[in-house]
Amino acid sequence: MSEVVGVMGIVLVLTLAAAGMPIAFAMAIVGFTGFSYLVGVQGALTKLSVVPFTIASSYDYSVIPLFMLMGFVLFEAGFTSNLYNFTHKWLARLPGGIAMATVGACAIFAAVSASSMATAATMGLVAIPEMRRLKYDLKLATGCVAAGGGLGILIPPSGILMLYGIITEQSIGKLFLAGIIPGIVQAAFFMGTIYIMCRLRPDLGPRGPKASFVEKIASFKGCAEILALLTLSLGGLFIGWFTPSEAGAVAAFGAILLALLRRRLNWTKFWRACVDTVKTTGMIYAMIIGAFIFNFLMAASDVPVKLADFVRTLDLPTLSIILMMFLTYLILGCVLDALAMVILTLPIFFPLILNLGVDPIWFGIFIVTIVEIGLITPPVGMNVFVISGVAKDVPMPTIFRGIMPFLCADIIHVGLILLVPQIVLFLPNLAG
Repeated sequence: MSEVVGVMGIVLVLTLAAAGMPIAFAMAIVGFTGFSYLVGVQGALTKLSVVPFTIASSYDYSVIPLFMLMGFVLFEAGFTSNLYNFTHKWLARLPGGIAMATVGACAIFAAVSASSMATAATMGLVAIPEMRRLKYDLKLATGCVAAGGGLGILIPPSGILMLYGIITEQSIGKLFLAGIIPGIVQAAFFMGTIYIMCRLRPDLGPRGPKASFVEKIASFKGCAEILALLTLSLGGLFIGWFTPSEAGAVAAFGAILLALLRRRLNWTKFWRACVDTVKTTGMIYAMIIGAFIFNFLMAASDVPVKLADFVRTLDLPTLSIILMMFLTYLILGCVLDALAMVILTLPIFFPLILNLGVDPIWFGIFIVTIVEIGLITPPVGMNVFVISGVAKDVPMPTIFRGIMPFLCADIIHVGLILLVPQIVLFLPNLAG
């Protein structure tokens, strides 16, 4: 009986989310109601009174707003154009070079923003007008930005990786390390896709202006400070100088200090950065609270245990089960955003993969990589909606056609992670 309530809870959350209710509230309401039915109203009220305060007052969760503040401060200070200028100078003369430079800038900015949609929006504002000026095909111009923006949830510091680490009690430092190589490989796949397309059809992405070697070296000055800041904060986290929250504090303080020294930050910009940080953090905290309340329902209903028992009776190879999860995420990606997918599925899938002996660090990168695909798949494709807002005159179907080659590259990338798990685990194992 309890497992029936759990399954009904999952279906009801999906139904409410599809109907437009925020996933945080859907999980909280369904979790509270289901837990009340199984355990009792008093027990559910106790959990409801404790969970929000525990999460909001937890020192560990402060890592999220701190890294978010760093990203929003650097965005308001205009450092993103420096990143684009750097990659532009080095790659513009290649076939499809401006599109490749855009992907490269997305990869670097991803390490600043911790957000996929922020990466897509920022790079879209900078790069799409330049590609229009050079007569780039609009499908390629918009598709490369939408796909490149997805790197924001893989390359550290990643908001979703932080969330995964907190909910599953895994090392955020190891998760960040695990995301580096897959993120670089994925950016290389996207660049390779652009190069092949433009070699076969040069009209898709004409070559950009040539830059001298002196100009290329000079372009590095504009982003050297950002790279130094990231090296300090993330490097200190990896080698044990800082806890994740301390690394976030160093990153946020360094971003503010850097913007002030460069005279790029005033009270108005700082206020906007703070407001955006509070809004984003509030959304994430609401989803965490909803997820924890929903987790109580899952635990009381024994759905994860029953699912693990059922999977064991199937006697399927672990790879087959992972592929079934992959298909599940692709389907969910058509109706849910990235954060909602992770929050909703972790209570169900995480106990299962532990039971199967799958490395939880590897699984975190696997989930994030698949969720990233959901950001560009129809009919939701949150990054596609972002690019549609940036390039208002480009029809949505045009953008979706533009992301198809990158979607193929994404699937190949997932296959590589499945077949060669050391791509993910090499750096975390090296760090011990």
